[in-house]
Amino acid sequence: MKKLDLTFAAIRVPVDAAMIILAGWTAYWIRISDTVTEYRPVLFDIDLSELTRVMFGVAMLWIFIFAINKLYSIGRRSILEEVTQVFYAVSTGMMVVFTAIFFSQEIFESRFIVLAAWVLAMIFIIIARILLRGLQRSMHSLGYGLENVIIIGTAEAAKPLMDEFQLKPSIGVNVLGRKANFDNETRSWVIRTKKKQGVDRIILADPDINRKNALALRAFCDQYHIGFFYTADLLEATTSRLRAHAIAGIPLFEVQKTSLIGWGRIYKRTFDIVFSIILIILTLPIQIVTVIILLFERQGGVMLNKLPNGKPFTRIGEGGKPFKFKKYRSMVKDAHKLRYDKEFISKHNIKDTRKGSPLSKFEKDPRITPYGRFMRAASIDEIPQFYNVLLGNMSLVGPRPHFPEEVDKYQPGQLKVLTIKPGITGMAQVSGRADLDFNDEVTLDIFYIENWTPWLDLAILVKTPIAVLKGIGAS
Repeated sequence: MKKLDLTFAAIRVPVDAAMIILAGWTAYWIRISDTVTEYRPVLFDIDLSELTRVMFGVAMLWIFIFAINKLYSIGRRSILEEVTQVFYAVSTGMMVVFTAIFFSQEIFESRFIVLAAWVLAMIFIIIARILLRGLQRSMHSLGYGLENVIIIGTAEAAKPLMDEFQLKPSIGVNVLGRKANFDNETRSWVIRTKKKQGVDRIILADPDINRKNALALRAFCDQYHIGFFYTADLLEATTSRLRAHAIAGIPLFEVQKTSLIGWGRIYKRTFDIVFSIILIILTLPIQIVTVIILLFERQGGVMLNKLPNGKPFTRIGEGGKPFKFKKYRSMVKDAHKLRYDKEFISKHNIKDTRKGSPLSKFEKDPRITPYGRFMRAASIDEIPQFYNVLLGNMSLVGPRPHFPEEVDKYQPGQLKVLTIKPGITGMAQVSGRADLDFNDEVTLDIFYIENWTPWLDLAILVKTPIAVLKGIGAS
């Protein structure tokens, strides 16, 4: 573990304590300010020194609660995860304070100060932690406190990781090199590199490596005190929720179902209904303008309702059932027919970027109209799917729905994505990569299914507009 990470982990403790005391002071000054006392006169007698003494005790208690909630752990976590942990920890700490006040009303008499300090402490701690994260990332960008990493795996499997580390130096990773296999030559090279430069972590980016070599690499990392990370394959993604049992002395592992059953399903459906209505109302001006433009284009209607053969335009939803998929038309008339027209594909020298997978995606697709290209970049063509969500065919977040002929080509392990409602956006869409391999996309979707929480949905929804804006910029 780098000294910089340890330093920032240690700094968080006094900073959190300072923010808690500052929240108490701020709540006090707000309470005695002329603006508040004009409407609610002060009926208590408590001076700042007494409040500081109380807040110091509260800070010590809350630091203990923060530690229990792993707010001082050194591992990587997203901003949303950290904000969520702060919210829970501060709320837990405040429950303790409320309990103490209930049994002893002599601590202080102002409920306003208690409630205001609760909210302010949350705000101040979150702001302080975001600033600390920014400072730490800035130091990483300048080359301080970087983790030395070696990647083992094929060039194709390792490329996304290496590109991400290179494009985002703020992550704090310095790639020392890549080796295709873990053999005796690689082993000797890692040992020499560790002595010269230090090796903090080895990332195994080859999900197809045989079990014997993977275990040998794992044992090697333990022996030389090197961190070990590995990319999960499709099987591991589908079995990420395991529960241990022992029957007749034999260990058995149950693959648990997704949390999206029972109350999880009820919550998600309620969330979808409420926010789809809100989003439909907010996007009405855009919808009206889009309808007018598409009517003037005269390329076969506003919506994709029917295929050239007269059948309804459908995608495959939950349980493998087809549903009428709502989407603004962004292509020329009879575009779906041209999708499989070999003469058309050859004439325009079209490259299928998803060749070899169940999906097909044309690079610089000539079927897309000028306004359609803008709609796709800004995801305007996806707006009608809010109606799909409202009707219950889709969810705001989930795996993307595909054509029936594409789903027919799924491998058995990939059918897991059909166990929940498809979504308008999902983990694959906000992953930061526009060129995700289909297996990688499925792996992310299955991880979402197995690890769903309301907070994960919220994180994906927050990241979606950012991904859309990046898409517009790239286009």
